[in-house]
Amino acid sequence: MEEQLRTGLVGAGPWARAIHAPLLADHPGIRFTSVHTRRVEAGRELASPYCAEAYDDFDQFLSTVDAVAFAVPPEIQGELARRAAAAGKHVILEKPIAESLDQAERLADAVEGAGVASLVVLTRRFAAETQEWLAGIGRAGDWTGGSAKWFSGALLGGDYSQSAWRHSGGALADIGPHMFDLLDAALGEITEVLAARHEPANDLWHVMFGHSGGATSTASMSLRMPVRPTLWQISVYGENGYRELSNNNTSGADCYTALLDDFLAMIHSGTSEHPCDVRRGLHLQRLLHEVRHRAG
Repeated sequence: MEEQLRTGLVGAGPWARAIHAPLLADHPGIRFTSVHTRRVEAGRELASPYCAEAYDDFDQFLSTVDAVAFAVPPEIQGELARRAAAAGKHVILEKPIAESLDQAERLADAVEGAGVASLVVLTRRFAAETQEWLAGIGRAGDWTGGSAKWFSGALLGGDYSQSAWRHSGGALADIGPHMFDLLDAALGEITEVLAARHEPANDLWHVMFGHSGGATSTASMSLRMPVRPTLWQISVYGENGYRELSNNNTSGADCYTALLDDFLAMIHSGTSEHPCDVRRGLHLQRLLHEVRHRAG
């Protein structure tokens, strides 16, 4: 690659420290230049090992980069990512892409209006085994239904148990986008939320979807289940039998590196379209909005 992409990071929490920062710094096509945080001391602590600069002024931070990766709560990302895109910066977005549907629509409009590249960190979509599974399903066709489940104790203890936005949004906000994305990719566009129920005591969600081709699917999830390790599974069934995806052979780090490869390819080819771009994030935000509405 002739020139490295100057890339900054917004956020200094556990996910920023574990995934974003080290893998941005390690990628040969990226020059990890800058970190923005509300508390500049936290930014300096994260930036220092990578010889990056820390900023608490967002506009000053933007002046040092060509692209921005976000690792902050949805309500903060929704506004700052909109400003970054309006300034012509390419963006890597966490899910959900915003706090509300209205905020997500404004962000998507800004990204599309600026013509910048965008990718949403739908981690498992970038795993080799997921891509192979989806390709096989696509070739076979004739699937009439599917199901997905994800049970974790992430909010009961561990690195992310103190995350205020995860406690507020629960499993629906944190892992719902991953599950809905995979069901949608496997069975066709989700066009209707047929039913939704939430049990607050253990953050258990049950959702039923209708898909564009006539298939139906269900999703069950919780971040307050005493399950270790995390249990997740997605399956489809129909005229060609039953096919299940339930392994994590590709690490989260390798998935993120594959995302960065795609991100750079988009920028260098001048395209802003990708199956996991901001439009995908907006579609998933609409589903989250409808599920909450149906669950009451």
